[in-house]
Amino acid sequence: MTEPQVWTLIGVFAAGMFGTLTLMSTMFLRTMQNGFDGVRTEMRNEFASVRTESASEFAGVHTEIRAMHERIDHLDRDVSAIYRHIFGIDRG
Repeated sequence: MTEPQVWTLIGVFAAGMFGTLTLMSTMFLRTMQNGFDGVRTEMRNEFASVRTESASEFAGVHTEIRAMHERIDHLDRDVSAIYRHIFGIDRG
């Protein structure tokens, strides 16, 4: 082989190696990006379900607190009635 042919083969081999390296890195990056997108979507869905569950739990707690307020109001009314009865305030 002559020297120009050797340099041509070296150039073709180098171009093929760089092309293969570019193709593999591009495919690897796309695969990684798809994996990250899948994890991101899964996390978003999980956070949405946790948010919904937390909202329903807080709604339940709010309802229980409202019921406690009503019980306390009734208790306050009963204690006031007992107080008025014992100290004769309601007898006029």
